[in-house]
Amino acid sequence: MVEEENIEAPIEGLEEEDEPQGGIFEQFWAPIGWFKMLAMEMHWSFVFGVVVVYGISQGLGGALARVGTDYYMKDVQQVQPSEAQIYTGITWIPWIVKPLWGILTDVLPIFGYRRRPYFILAGVLGMVSMLLISLHGKLHIVFALMALTAGSAGVAIADVTVDACVAQNSISHPSLAADIQSLCALSSSIGNLVGFFISGIFVHLIGPKGVFGLLTIPAALVFSVGILLAEFHIPNFCYRQVKQMFLDAGRSMWTTLKLPDVWRPCLYMYLSLAVSLNVHEGLFYWYTDSKGGPHFSQETVGYISSVGSLGALLGALLYQNVLKNHPFRDLLFWTQLLYGLSGMMDLILVLRLNLKFAIPDYFFVVIDEGVSGMINRLKWMPLLVLSSKLCPSGIEGTFFALLMSIDNIGLLSSSWGGGFLLHMLKVTRTTFDNLWLAILIRNILRVSPLCLLFLIPRGDPNSTILPIERVSSTGEKEYLENESIELVSLVNNVDPR
Repeated sequence: MVEEENIEAPIEGLEEEDEPQGGIFEQFWAPIGWFKMLAMEMHWSFVFGVVVVYGISQGLGGALARVGTDYYMKDVQQVQPSEAQIYTGITWIPWIVKPLWGILTDVLPIFGYRRRPYFILAGVLGMVSMLLISLHGKLHIVFALMALTAGSAGVAIADVTVDACVAQNSISHPSLAADIQSLCALSSSIGNLVGFFISGIFVHLIGPKGVFGLLTIPAALVFSVGILLAEFHIPNFCYRQVKQMFLDAGRSMWTTLKLPDVWRPCLYMYLSLAVSLNVHEGLFYWYTDSKGGPHFSQETVGYISSVGSLGALLGALLYQNVLKNHPFRDLLFWTQLLYGLSGMMDLILVLRLNLKFAIPDYFFVVIDEGVSGMINRLKWMPLLVLSSKLCPSGIEGTFFALLMSIDNIGLLSSSWGGGFLLHMLKVTRTTFDNLWLAILIRNILRVSPLCLLFLIPRGDPNSTILPIERVSSTGEKEYLENESIELVSLVNNVDPR
């Protein structure tokens, strides 16, 4: 409570100055005062970096890239749904190696800076790859995949780097840690909603290649973060220690992963994602088909996706205000069950049963997308909390990136498994006779992780899952206190005002 009073003090001061302007002005100036307070406390360049990376690059840019890639694979490359599913999975590979980016930003400064060069690298990768796709008439699929993967790598590197900056500022400004996380979540949610809302409009107006051309703007802004970010220069860094620091980090992570309290939940998280086969491309091709499908326009596809983002935001609010203190097993049981049942709405839609009850396709899909987005977020939130509790002291950031990589491997397995299923059932660009069967198999597999809930600890989010004594008793070095590898190894790097 003391921290909250300290945080609100600057905002209250600003509101008092604007009192003569009336209540509506107070509501308008409060968020501006909040941003101003954060910029004053932690330097404006950090706030700018968070908004650019989370809000514009990942949020808005990620939404544009998803819809643009769907239409690029379908209309420009003209590949089958199963192939598009596989190719999309390939572009996720840079997110699987997030721990590598994390360790690099922690232990390998470039020209005396730990963060700025990686933002610059991320921006260059994004700009070059997006320009290549947008300006070339029709890239060979191999080169198109290379460009898309390079663009994804740029976003992933920027994500890991800003994560390090967020953790660094959260430690140096503990009273503002909650505000920093609110800034990250707010930026991402608003960017995602706006991105999906306008994605279909831009695909319709300038085509998918034109959308990739627009994505050079977020990449250029990430580049500008690397130029503008205030960061101390580290002269005469000893690069001889980098190899040992890499080895120490790897040894620490492997020691932690061998603990039953850690590998069992990790196994559950991977399997629960991998077996929930992703058949998104099959549904997308069917959505836009003029014969057997509802033939949604580009604008409609974007609007539908924005509803899913809104549902995810509502799910996060529901978890925060109602469900955050429930035991992990109980909450995951119900969310996983609802996740499987919600998939039946796709089955109803593909079988056209909604029309028998006089429910229009668009209205039904909007409900389906909103409900699915909310349930998926409710399923994901406790896994994020659980992951944070599995991270040992001293290597929290790098180990959390490792856990997120395990989850990304699960998503990759799900995407490739879904592509294989679509191929086996002969779901093509124009043939959707067996799409209902693919959805039914997916829905059955979605509830199968219920049999693996014994891998999840019985505790609730307020309990300790990974005691320090348990980790230290492994006989390895006492790395939790002595290791030099940390996500925020240079706390004193926080730039002064």
